[in-house]
Amino acid sequence: MNTIIRKSMLSVAGLAFAGGVFAGPIAAHANPVDGKPVAVAVQSAAPKPQGDQSHITLNDEQTANVKAIIAATKKAGLPERAAVISIATSLQESKLENLGHLGDANDHDSLGLFQQRPTSGWGTPEQITDPAYSTTAFLKGLKQVDGWQDMALTDAAQTVQVSAYPDAYAQWEQQATDLVAQHWNS
Repeated sequence: MNTIIRKSMLSVAGLAFAGGVFAGPIAAHANPVDGKPVAVAVQSAAPKPQGDQSHITLNDEQTANVKAIIAATKKAGLPERAAVISIATSLQESKLENLGHLGDANDHDSLGLFQQRPTSGWGTPEQITDPAYSTTAFLKGLKQVDGWQDMALTDAAQTVQVSAYPDAYAQWEQQATDLVAQHWNS
């Protein structure tokens, strides 16, 4: 038994020596290690916007609504991506205007930044036309979408909004991304 253990240890030692002999010349030509940790760049950028992009110039009211959406997103403890989805959705639904009842031009009883409907359970007309409330309601729906963080913006928005034009949200992704980048830390 003692001989078996001794032979095994000698074999292991021999392999270690042989490995050092063969690896030594290769390692000698490698770049020296300076003792600094190696940094690996991992990019987790938002997905590239889908399709042709639209853009509008915002007035003061629309900019205030962007800031209200961002504030509600932060208050909900959600990341910038949630604000991008929210702003793109509002750009599509109302061009970031807090719309009241539009008479004959109204789509059913849709109101506010997200064109939410009181008859669909989004809240009262007063609540839906409050930017903080309507954003929080939208974000509540977004949080219920499994994997919203990684899905295409238009898919995440459509799952919450259930629009007759499910792909329309995509056209606003670049402007929404730019607005969040501009106002998130201000």
